[in-house]
Amino acid sequence: MKKSMFSILILCSILFIMPTVVAQTTVKVASGVVQDEKGEPLIGASIALKGTNIGTIADVNGAFSLPVSSVKAPVLSISFIGYGTKEIKAGQNLKVILIEDSNQLKEVIVQVGYGTVKKKDATGSVSSISAKDFNKGQNVTAESLINGRISGVNVTGGGAPGAKADIRIRGGSSLNASNDPLIILDGLPLSNATPSGATSILSTIDPNDIESFTVLKDASAAAIYGSRAANGVIVITTKKGSKGAIKVSFSSQTGINTVANTVDVLGADEFRALVNEKGTAAKIAKLGTANTNWQDEIFQTVITTNNNISASGALFNKVPARISVGNTTNPGILKNTSFERTTTSLSLNPVLFDNHLRIDISGNLSFSKNRFQDEGRVIGSAIGFDPTQPVSVAGSRYGGYFEWLESNGNVNLLAAKNPVALLNQTDNRATSTRKWGNVRLDYKFHFLEDLRIITELGIDRYDGSGYTNVSTESITGFQPRNFSEPNWVNLGGHTNFTDARQNKNLNTYFNYTKNLTSKLKLDATAGYNYQLFQRVGYKSGQTVEPNPLEDVETDADINLQSYFGRLIMNFDSKYLLTVNYRRDGSSRFSKENRWANFAGAAFAWNLSEENFLKDNRTISNLKLRVGYGETGQQDISASYDYLRRVTLGTINSQYIFGNTVYPVARIEGYNENIKWEEITETNIGLDYGLFDNKISGSLNYFNKKSNDLLAFIAYPDGANLRNSGFANIGSVNTNGVEFSIESDVIKNDNLKWNLAFNATYIKQEVSDLGITVPGFQGYTTGDIQGGSNNKIQINSVGYAPNSFFVYEQLYDSNKKPIQGAYVDRNNDGSIDNLDRYRFKKPAADYSFGLFSTTNYKNFDFTMSWRASLGNYIYDNVSSDKGYLDAALRRDTDLSNISTDYYNTGFTFEDNGTQRAFSDYFVKDASFIKLDNINLGYTLDKSVTKSFTLRFSAGVQNVLTITKYDGLDPEKFNGIDGNIYPRARTYLFGVNANF
Repeated sequence: MKKSMFSILILCSILFIMPTVVAQTTVKVASGVVQDEKGEPLIGASIALKGTNIGTIADVNGAFSLPVSSVKAPVLSISFIGYGTKEIKAGQNLKVILIEDSNQLKEVIVQVGYGTVKKKDATGSVSSISAKDFNKGQNVTAESLINGRISGVNVTGGGAPGAKADIRIRGGSSLNASNDPLIILDGLPLSNATPSGATSILSTIDPNDIESFTVLKDASAAAIYGSRAANGVIVITTKKGSKGAIKVSFSSQTGINTVANTVDVLGADEFRALVNEKGTAAKIAKLGTANTNWQDEIFQTVITTNNNISASGALFNKVPARISVGNTTNPGILKNTSFERTTTSLSLNPVLFDNHLRIDISGNLSFSKNRFQDEGRVIGSAIGFDPTQPVSVAGSRYGGYFEWLESNGNVNLLAAKNPVALLNQTDNRATSTRKWGNVRLDYKFHFLEDLRIITELGIDRYDGSGYTNVSTESITGFQPRNFSEPNWVNLGGHTNFTDARQNKNLNTYFNYTKNLTSKLKLDATAGYNYQLFQRVGYKSGQTVEPNPLEDVETDADINLQSYFGRLIMNFDSKYLLTVNYRRDGSSRFSKENRWANFAGAAFAWNLSEENFLKDNRTISNLKLRVGYGETGQQDISASYDYLRRVTLGTINSQYIFGNTVYPVARIEGYNENIKWEEITETNIGLDYGLFDNKISGSLNYFNKKSNDLLAFIAYPDGANLRNSGFANIGSVNTNGVEFSIESDVIKNDNLKWNLAFNATYIKQEVSDLGITVPGFQGYTTGDIQGGSNNKIQINSVGYAPNSFFVYEQLYDSNKKPIQGAYVDRNNDGSIDNLDRYRFKKPAADYSFGLFSTTNYKNFDFTMSWRASLGNYIYDNVSSDKGYLDAALRRDTDLSNISTDYYNTGFTFEDNGTQRAFSDYFVKDASFIKLDNINLGYTLDKSVTKSFTLRFSAGVQNVLTITKYDGLDPEKFNGIDGNIYPRARTYLFGVNANF
């Protein structure tokens, strides 16, 4: 009985205590996991106990555990950058799914030079694009990731493997100095110079390692970079390490590159008919019996590969790290050309001393191999070589290849050379190693946590070498004796070169951030920058080793030093003010002209934060920006042009007295007054968001003026010891409008469709060219083939830079151009150089970009379009090879011609080379291009359990719609000569994330 009573008491006690224990259990500790819609853990998600300062973050598995016993009916607030915040009642074993929030995703952090700001707080014209929005497809070089994606930014790439792309922000600003933007890679400013035998600086970077591009377009945003920001700034940030478990990503892409288009020339039968009709007996006798398409002989279809593997996570559970290895193999569609790159990158990002010291260490190593050709010569020869001749003939002393010879067997020096022989008998190769890295120390003072000191030390080292070997069977080889067969000898040819470049950089600056009041925030930065560029190289002739006196090329060191400061004032996120100042010095200028001051200021008003718009259901974001800034330019090829120099003459300028050879001393020309080119720019902008930011974008108007332009010009007689050189000569005005809009057209659980569109209008005009003489028409530029030293473009006051300088062609009643007939524009009774006029320009008036992304369940589809209106091109292929005498000018050989001959009927050169200057050859090159399409399918973890797998297929360089009948309407300098065509690529890829 006692046992029974005791058992009852125990049971009652348990029944009484249990609810209390359960209650305490449910409120004592909350736990669970945080995931995204695909089931991926959101590492670092914030879990906070609502109404308290108690919180934690999710671990590598998205798991969390948080004490909540101090609050009755506790509620958890769970958030993560880029996702909507969710509130949920505290409990155990919770599974929290966060949904992407487009509003937060657009609240990006952007680089503004020596610091970052939230995009909504930026006062200048700043555009940022991250990895998820990069162009899909085969992106061998970094520039192609953003082509067509940002208003005001034009990227024009070449067709050769790894070719350098020309990047222009708002049209550039100079005539002859560099128009390339300043590129900052992880804090390290890169040189714009392209090393010998290399493709481009950016071609050594694996695009898979890039996290984001930020473009500083206006002077108020770029003024902090002063002397090098005249053409805008592109800040590239590479991917960094992350906290948590190691994650491995692998991507592999295979492409089939095909020739999209070739130059239209006469076929073999057409050519025979032409020669038989128009040629003499001697010329007809030169016709062959073959049917050779020479462009088919030099071009090929090739397979390219691009592989990358990376691992990211925390070493020893403490140090965020990332390592990446990539390899790109890109054979060219022109035979015997190729580009191969192997890259390794390492990033370590530890945080020490209770989050007071942040260290970012990045190291990169790139190995490149480049096989190249004299592309203009080879492709030009293929366009013009007689299609009735065979590739090879029996008994040819030149490796069995057909070549044009004189009647005595000597080399025909004027005739084109067999393009297949040029490819196979000339071996041009270059290899390079590039090592670059940056160490960034960011220390927050213990005694004053609002103050930080940041020091960045960076180095970029490039070592390249290469050679050109010409076969002893090549017709282009050195043949010192060529009088008769027994004594004939061919030594071939050999040249080699090295190129060593080094770029050292130091930034050190203080940053002070303080909330002065509950609404007023101060952000101040002040610092110092030092950069040193060095180069040593040589190029030999027929020898293997260099001649120390004549072949070694040691460029003078270029040193840039700067002091800079910035002040940002933020009042209640409504009124934002940024002021920049930089004092720059360049060793390219004399002491009197060495230093220059550059400043900028911008004001922004967040109207959407005002009470009259804060709760507006239509306008969710509206910010007005006004900015003004000054930037500079000193990047010219002459290192110390202001110095008076005396140099030793070469072997070609020595005196011989008796049996003694005396070297000479030569006084070089100089310009002691050369100084900074300066650019001032005003920008007015509006950022907007509609319907809870489902539609967003920006509108900008800009006006900039380049003063004291650095240009390479011809000097008046007697004005200098040399005939030409650099000088500050005048001004260029540029104004334009940029517009961008982006929208989630459809967004639900199964279907998402995002459209992004941008448009740019730019107008440029030369407003001053300094002191000129009467009758001066301008500075000519734009070398063309045909004639001798002919130039087709000019820089003249009142016209766009590089306007075409041509004669006005006369036409018959059938609208066919009349041979040698031009308008006498000055009515003096003769046609001469004074009758040439400025007609059109290479730069587009309008450029557009359209990017579409569609996701349906596990499928994704992207398209990228670009368009250009108002750009014109000079058809140098037709002007040089589109008339009858180009085929029949000599009895010793024949040349093919462009099919444009049938449009003109031009037969001969008239009045020297006036035919080449006809405005008939300046053609409308406006275009619409479908750059790429890409279709992908993802197997997520619901299927694979432990990893995601994405398969993709696509086409690049899909379609071009244009009236221009040449090879490609997109040519940066506006002159269509013998260019390497862009390939059409069919792509297949796989991406895996573990």
